[in-house]
Amino acid sequence: MLTFAWRSLKSRRFVACLTVLSIALSVSLILGVERLRDSARASFANSASGIDLIVAPRGNDVQILMATVFGVGSTGAPLSWESYGLVKDLPGVDWAVPLMMGDNHRGFPVMGTTAAYFDHFRHSGGQTLEFAKGTAFSGADSTVIGADVAARFDYDLGTVIVNAHGAGSVSFEMHDDAPFTVSGVLAQTGTAVDRMVFVSTEGFDALHAEYGPAEADPFATANSVEIEPDHDAHDEEHASFENAPDQINAIFVGLSRRDAILGLQRALSTHQTEALSAVMPNVALLQLWSLTGTAENALRLMSLAVALASVIGMVVMLSAALDSRRREFAILRSVGAAPRTVFSLIVLEALMVTAAGIVLGVALLTLATAVADPILSVRFGFRMGLNMISSREFLLLLAVFCFGGLASLLPAWRVYRLTLTDGLNARL
Repeated sequence: MLTFAWRSLKSRRFVACLTVLSIALSVSLILGVERLRDSARASFANSASGIDLIVAPRGNDVQILMATVFGVGSTGAPLSWESYGLVKDLPGVDWAVPLMMGDNHRGFPVMGTTAAYFDHFRHSGGQTLEFAKGTAFSGADSTVIGADVAARFDYDLGTVIVNAHGAGSVSFEMHDDAPFTVSGVLAQTGTAVDRMVFVSTEGFDALHAEYGPAEADPFATANSVEIEPDHDAHDEEHASFENAPDQINAIFVGLSRRDAILGLQRALSTHQTEALSAVMPNVALLQLWSLTGTAENALRLMSLAVALASVIGMVVMLSAALDSRRREFAILRSVGAAPRTVFSLIVLEALMVTAAGIVLGVALLTLATAVADPILSVRFGFRMGLNMISSREFLLLLAVFCFGGLASLLPAWRVYRLTLTDGLNARL
């Protein structure tokens, strides 16, 4: 039966190949949507797995999460350095790392922070950041780059880079007068860290310092009295924050006691001196998934619609060939084939077409993943990966295979009826 079904499909190879291709495209689309969704969610969760709280100016939780963890957008108004000292000294806080944002390097986000970032940041369920080459900041003019940045531009230790003011690929001003030297390259993490450039808070602050005296007032007269600022008072105010920036954008916080997170969040949210938001990354991720749920469902429906259209196309192919194959079926009956044998032949052909479409679809998905992974890594900070078929994906493929078999029952039933009629009428 398998040999006969194969030769039957081979005689109609053009239409059969088109049907296999349509099923393959639908299978690759179904699996691709699921893998893209799962990979994005896993990468986002891994990127924020080691952070208990994100403290930033009062704003939307999702916006704060995207800006601080993934380098997309900004947190809005800045925070004072005094707020960082306050958060760092709160009871229950194990560590606190300041963040400064607003620059990019050739489209990749630049993050100003301290060396403590590389000691405390965790990803992928608690893994620490490791250096593939070099070390953390060796000075104010040194920088640490992610694995994707190094691979994209072929950077190595000692490479001199220049950052620009602006988010994303928009650059308002090049900081040509303040280049940085690469002192470390991070190992691949599969998270947004791979596409980031890190500089010290001192180096980041120096980029945005105002150089030179203020321009003279064109309306000033010779008798005008120039008032000197009180430098002594200013120096006393910042004496305890030597070499510290005046403003930052956010703070990553790790707690020594996880059960104190709600109390600490409430205390920071009701802080009187400065309007603060204390964001729990996991909660913000749930809000993000609720926002993207509609798009995910739309992609799923589209992939299912394509799969349904492919199966319908297979039914049309089998049904359209029935009238031209009535002579073939009659000859089979004349040599002793029962109606159920012809019935089984049609179902077997449909299952072979569906199986071939599934195999080709998995191969196309593998090829598409290999091509798309570098693009996804550079632009969004995650990879789909060339993984084996998971149990969930296997169930999806099994469902497609069974649905293809069920869809063939209609043309098979028509063949069954035709063979009975032709057998009774003896018409060839």
